[in-house]
Parts: sequence; C-alpha cells; structure tokens
Amino acid sequence: MKFWLMLGALTLLLTVAPVHAQESGIPVGSPAPAVQVNDLNGHPVSLSSYIGKKPVFLEFWATWCELCEQLLPKVRQAVAQYGNQVEFLGVNVTVNQTPAKVQRYLDKNRPGFQPLYDDQGTSIRAYQVPSTSYVVIVDRTGKVVYTGTGGTQNFDTVLRRVTRG
Repeated sequence: MKFWLMLGALTLLLTVAPVHAQESGIPVGSPAPAVQVNDLNGHPVSLSSYIGKKPVFLEFWATWCELCEQLLPKVRQAVAQYGNQVEFLGVNVTVNQTPAKVQRYLDKNRPGFQPLYDDQGTSIRAYQVPSTSYVVIVDRTGKVVYTGTGGTQNFDTVLRRVTRG
C-alpha cells in the first residue's frame, strides 16, 4: 500500500514546476545506495555492480514523461561522449507502465542507457526520487555528486569532472 501511495505522490509531483539541480531528492555528498532493481525481464540487477567501481548516471523516467523526452537528446549525447567511462542506467518508475510498453519505447527511441524496471519502488525510495526526469550522478567512489530534475539539466560539467583520471 505504501508503495502505491508513494507512486501516486510521485505522479502528483509531476504537475509541479521543474526543480533545479540539487534542490530535492537524495542529498549531494551522500553515499549512493547500492540497491537491487529488476531489469525488464524481472531479473535482479544490483547497483553495487557499478557504484564505487566507476561513475554512474541514473535517470528516473517514464515513457509518458514530457520532461524526460525533452532531456533525451542530452542523455544520448552524454552516452555518446562518456558511455565507455560511465555506467548509464535508466530506471523506469513503472507508473502506468509495463515491461512490454517500456521495451517498445526503448526500441523506438534508443536512449542508450541500460533500462531497469523498479516495480518494487526500491530505488525510488532509496534515492528519494521527487519526480520523473530525476538524474543522479555518482562518482567512482560511490558519492552522489549531482541531482536534478527537468528537461533542461546541464550535467556535462559534472560528467567531465567524474571521468577525469
């Protein structure tokens, strides 16, 4: 029941004006939670496979999210530029979503990130996700170094910083 209430609240938050970087969600400077989230086939994926080993880019998104759609070109550009140095994960929030619907979207739009399907709300709770289009960037030590929401985020400077040797 709590999970569904949280998802309902997340949906309501989508009607609020976009939040600027570092104003909500998990605090910058916090250790990134290495939770387990399912992939689209229902297989568990542990974020500990990536966190603390290399930089991680997490986007919490949905197929119906207009801000996510607006952000998509920047995400694709970031994947093209940093994809061999950063793990890009797209966590679908599963509100009005099915794995099949998400897969159709991915096939059509090719965002470039590894898709995850948070049907249990584990990462949504752990990262205190305020809305879809929420991006979290984690450095190679496992520390959150950026959070933001909205379709006009500028995370290139942060990605450049976390990929320096």
